[in-house]
Amino acid sequence: MLVSRSLGALGTAVLAGVILAGCSTQANRAPVEDRGQSSSSTSSGVDVKSLPGAENAGKPGYYTIKPGDTLIKVGLEHGQSWKDIARWSNLDNPNVIEVGQVVRVVPPGRDVASAPSSGGGRVVAPVVVGGGSAATSTPTPAPVPSSSPAPAAKGADDVAFIWPASGSLIAGFDEQRNKGYDISGKAGDSVVAAADGRVVYAGAGLRGYGNLIILKHNNTYLTAYAHNQSLMVKEDQSVKKGQKIAEMGSTDADRVKLHFEVRRQGKPVDPSRYLPSR
Repeated sequence: MLVSRSLGALGTAVLAGVILAGCSTQANRAPVEDRGQSSSSTSSGVDVKSLPGAENAGKPGYYTIKPGDTLIKVGLEHGQSWKDIARWSNLDNPNVIEVGQVVRVVPPGRDVASAPSSGGGRVVAPVVVGGGSAATSTPTPAPVPSSSPAPAAKGADDVAFIWPASGSLIAGFDEQRNKGYDISGKAGDSVVAAADGRVVYAGAGLRGYGNLIILKHNNTYLTAYAHNQSLMVKEDQSVKKGQKIAEMGSTDADRVKLHFEVRRQGKPVDPSRYLPSR
């Protein structure tokens, strides 16, 4: 009798676990690529030309999905909201994108010549050769980079940013290893908007960023705030400079900190060029 009751209890526990797993949902699940499905589809011989948007592959203003991409990541790297990309690309289900699929990353009607390149290739400047061939010309030595970054050039979309947290800087910008600033603090410390903007993402769908907020300030600049303990704003909400948008935490990080990025046309830039000295 005792064995029977134990087995019955075990069966009930297992059944409850299955029901909970089946009923659990992520309220703010990010639109992600089903990489397992995409990889198997591609390897099984699906013609890339048959994927949505394939006719636009390689055109300015469009981006071809690569392994590991999500709409959130694509939006961050092109300075756009993932919702806008889904709408411009007429995606039936933004939760599933496939490797080889092509999405639009600039608004319809916008001059795509001024949009950031989506190919990720290196831009090679034209070389003017006077009185000789390129093979015999003497190359000009590359300039030695300055120890401190030059201030950002002024433009119509300039934004007067403020520091998003009051802690000390614990890791600076490195184009290869750290795409922004890491700022120290205690769990629960305030994280504020660096400038007026609109929340284009609030959630935990981008690997390595934890609880993340992305603000769009204009057609040129985004800022990102990562590893938060809690988020105080929702997508599509307008925020003001200095408004509390999150509380500092350690989600997807090795310590409590704020990882802060400034992105110009989707590309990470050194925040020191935009933040006031302190």
